[in-house]
Amino acid sequence: MPIDQHPDPRATPLRRLLAQREGLAPEMVLVGNGAVDLIYQLVTAFVRPGDTVLTLAPTFGEYAAAATMMGANVIAHQTRAEQGFQPDLDQLIEQVQQSRPRICFLCNPNNPTGVYLPRDSIAALLNACPKTLLVLDEAFVNFAADPWPARELLPAGNLAILRSLTKDYALTALRAGYVLAPPLVIDALAKVQPPWSVNALAQAAALVALEDEQHLVTSMVALAQARTSLVRQLVTRGLHPLDSAVHFFLLPVPSANAWAQQLRQHGIIVRDGTSFGLPMHIRIAPRHAEANARLVHQLAAQLSLKPT
Repeated sequence: MPIDQHPDPRATPLRRLLAQREGLAPEMVLVGNGAVDLIYQLVTAFVRPGDTVLTLAPTFGEYAAAATMMGANVIAHQTRAEQGFQPDLDQLIEQVQQSRPRICFLCNPNNPTGVYLPRDSIAALLNACPKTLLVLDEAFVNFAADPWPARELLPAGNLAILRSLTKDYALTALRAGYVLAPPLVIDALAKVQPPWSVNALAQAAALVALEDEQHLVTSMVALAQARTSLVRQLVTRGLHPLDSAVHFFLLPVPSANAWAQQLRQHGIIVRDGTSFGLPMHIRIAPRHAEANARLVHQLAAQLSLKPT
């Protein structure tokens, strides 16, 4: 592959392959430098100073960061641990109808809670708020046990779906993601997307990765099995991981910061939930059996040191 030439400015071969796999026209697909890059392009294209942008809470922080960059008023629909971090759909619809946000960002499955909203909930929100662009971030959808095809809701006209090749195929350092949306939304995004935003290495790697569908299936099955085993081990040690539709999950702890720092001293990295507004939760994702056993051992040791 030549690296002394510019890459395809719109990642045309990759775009066509993704469109074919999704059963959509290429005009409904745009490839970006990872899903986060596309989040910033969405707010650049559609949000103006003073507009309202709505998110869930807790959720991925880049939605609010991108909207704030554009001078938007960011509001949140707060979900709570005692309700399993499930949004109240009626209240969410009412909040959207009253605040009339330019964009509503929904991470589905949600990061960090792992909550996965069903098709009926998303369809109801789309129908109730036709003038709001609903951005459904499906970066983790392939990690769900029984994903539903959100692309079937695209005819509503006010839906954009974000996907991440970075997470599906472990292309983290290369950065590759895409958005599925009506042609008018794609055209607006293309106008603000810098040329050559997806480098040639990322385009080539994504094309090769997409050819190996079985690897993705095998990886997701292995992750699900590792998660089940890890959760079982944690429960037997007296810990209480929360339900999640995906491989990662939240674990309640007395102090997320203290526990994360203690684990780091043993070479174990977990996500401190403080930045999500969850100072008493850490987010955990399974790895291989040996690493999981080390994690369980250290968490159990921390639990034994907890003041009674």
